[in-house]
Amino acid sequence: MTYDLVVIGTGPGGYVCAIRAAQLGMKVAVVEKRATHGGTCLNIGCIPSKALLHASEMFEQAGHDLPALGVIVGKPKLDMAAMMKHKDETVSANVGGVGFLLKKNKVDTFTGHGSIPAAGKVKVTDSINGQTKILETKNIVIATGSDVAHLPGVTIDEKIVVSSTGALVLEKVPAKMVVIGAGVIGLELGSVWARLGADVTVVEYLDRILPGMDLDVAKQFQRILEKQGFKFQLSHKVSKVETTKTGAKVTIEPAAGGDASVVEADVVLVAVGRRPYTDGLGLEALGLELDRGKIAIDNHFATKIPGIYAIGDVVRGPMLAHKAEDEGVAVAEILAGQHGHVNYDVIPGVVYTMPEVASVGKTEEELKAAGIAYKVGKFPFTANGRARAMRQTDGFVKVLADATTDRVLGVHIIAAGAGELIAEAAMLMEFGGSAEDMARTCHAHPTMAEAVKEAAMAVDKRPIHI
Repeated sequence: MTYDLVVIGTGPGGYVCAIRAAQLGMKVAVVEKRATHGGTCLNIGCIPSKALLHASEMFEQAGHDLPALGVIVGKPKLDMAAMMKHKDETVSANVGGVGFLLKKNKVDTFTGHGSIPAAGKVKVTDSINGQTKILETKNIVIATGSDVAHLPGVTIDEKIVVSSTGALVLEKVPAKMVVIGAGVIGLELGSVWARLGADVTVVEYLDRILPGMDLDVAKQFQRILEKQGFKFQLSHKVSKVETTKTGAKVTIEPAAGGDASVVEADVVLVAVGRRPYTDGLGLEALGLELDRGKIAIDNHFATKIPGIYAIGDVVRGPMLAHKAEDEGVAVAEILAGQHGHVNYDVIPGVVYTMPEVASVGKTEEELKAAGIAYKVGKFPFTANGRARAMRQTDGFVKVLADATTDRVLGVHIIAAGAGELIAEAAMLMEFGGSAEDMARTCHAHPTMAEAVKEAAMAVDKRPIHI
């Protein structure tokens, strides 16, 4: 049998690509090395971490926030086994759902390691018995995602020195945790364990947290996390991690040089980013060169070899599940003769802490660097009625609009539920909307979303409630 398309990898990009291609009438197969579908995101990334973030936030609220609302429950007791069961059930439901969707759309599934011996051929190697089979196909989409980036000289054992994977399965709350890296993953997982009682210190090489996000947002968010108990060692690097019988000794040095210090920890989380995962695909033999580990593609997701495409974390752009999904849909539509497209200027990013941090479009720093004249509108949640009612007044909305056209160029939010609020901004920007459009749109009262409207009004210096 010859397929119209074989997708290697069934993470968010891969499985969405396969389903969309099947909807468009193609004969499709997927190859997945795991026993379950969903990739890193559903199995050991986005989904299990959000389950623990939610559960730990409920624990935090029960212990600290509910009495102010007149709800007296006493000191909460942590049942780690039950919390992990909730996480595992969430993962199981999601990966099972993907399997159901692939079957529903008549996508053939093959379990094993996928490689490409030649254009039009995908070899599937069974990870247990080593047996192989060749799938013939007109087109191949590489959607193999990414893997944990390692810190040179630091060995991850997933017990004391853990990656994001190990941080999701700790058997007990560490008294002291050192997080290496102040990016999204480090702050999210650090939040989980901080809420459950860990003393968390974050070490970051740069002089700020959340690299790439708006600096105004990063500064206020750092202050919020510090109020929650986080300690930060910015402009520092980790030069050595030495494990002991009971924990680890972490050697920290100023990034610019200077005296080193040693911090003891029960658990060390290495969260220095992710790397594209292309191991064992056979790209070198095919003549496909990598640029900083990523596969080079054109504007239609095609590599230089006809019939081979790539999407998601293995190609340029942010390593985000929803970016991969949109690329999966786009390449499927292109293969069907349609005009698949992804607008990379409107891809939201979210940090799922409490409060959440959400961003879409350009930061102030990017606009300054590009020499684009812009206007800023900000509105704090301390002036929002719904936020007051929920006792969630940390944060603000920031709208950046073109000084000449008023077109919204970026929106940045710190708030409870910021990940949901950012969708309004993304929709507006997708249609080229202006701050005036957002300001003139009637928002329900009382809602957190009213702060988005007020920030848009503030672009023209006419907010009502501040």
